Amino acid sequence: MSHLPNVHISRPSLKAILFGGLGSSVGALGVLLAVGLYIVQTLTRPKRIANFMDLYTFSPYEFHMPAEEVTFPPLHGNHGVSGWFVSHSQATSTIIICPGYRGKRSDVLGMCSHLWQAGHNVLVFEYYGHGTVVGTPVTLGYREINDFLGAVEYVKQRAPNTRLGAMGYSMGGSVALMATARTQEIEAIVADSAFATHKSAIEYAVRRTLHMPFALFDWVTDLLLWLRAGYHFKQVEPLRDIGLIAPRPVLLIHGLKDTIVDPHDAPLLYQAAGDPKELWLLPDVDHCGAYFADRVAYTQKIVGFFDLYLKQSYPPTQIQNRMQEDQNNPDTTLSA
Repeated sequence: MSHLPNVHISRPSLKAILFGGLGSSVGALGVLLAVGLYIVQTLTRPKRIANFMDLYTFSPYEFHMPAEEVTFPPLHGNHGVSGWFVSHSQATSTIIICPGYRGKRSDVLGMCSHLWQAGHNVLVFEYYGHGTVVGTPVTLGYREINDFLGAVEYVKQRAPNTRLGAMGYSMGGSVALMATARTQEIEAIVADSAFATHKSAIEYAVRRTLHMPFALFDWVTDLLLWLRAGYHFKQVEPLRDIGLIAPRPVLLIHGLKDTIVDPHDAPLLYQAAGDPKELWLLPDVDHCGAYFADRVAYTQKIVGFFDLYLKQSYPPTQIQNRMQEDQNNPDTTLSA
């Protein structure tokens, strides 16, 4: 598993826009519009191949996993979401795993392998337009939530009698939190380096780059985001949704030296979550770096979390009812 791609706003480009706008006398409003437009364009532009190495990535073969290439529809939309389904012969649970912003499914194969070896089925997928280059604009969780909910529907049909867990990184963790709040199928969730709100993620990037308060560009960026991508900041807020997950358990992981997502977002999410919940903060760890800081401790933490809540404890009543309905309707199983 490697570091995940992230939202980055280059300092020279933003400064060029600022000084260029001032130099051409467009005025304060023109500068605000120019900066806001640059932020939105940087955020939503289609993914491009950076270099030839992007064409060569790890696959389940290198991890000795019997993975099957799968494609499933999002909850809403007409594209196909790409993933690998790894079946375990003795599994009573299935874990959905996803990378983050512009991340590939191959980025998280290390954790997939550990969870599969621990006896879980695994579905790992990448958000449409973020992993494979398709030339389609992306968003920061607004449209991607449909891909995650599509993954839940796929697993319900593919492995209907298993208990479901979820794990996401960065934007993928934020999307997983919002999606879990919208479905009762997920019983336990891990979010690594998730942002609390869409706005907080952009604000942190701008603040670290320009060393200026994002309040200067807040309203214009939000307006341009709506005009270009069709949504507002307030429509992507894991902080608002996370409380709806209880009484299902949540594990939040964050590095205190995160340069991509504000480390203060993790305690905010933790405070907003209901019990049972756990917050694991790691000093001197950057974005999605907990696995690399101590692979053994990280793996034990994740495997132990899912073992406890998906193998050793009873599911909530509503999920028990759903599983009983699935057993009474065996024809819902999806053919391979």
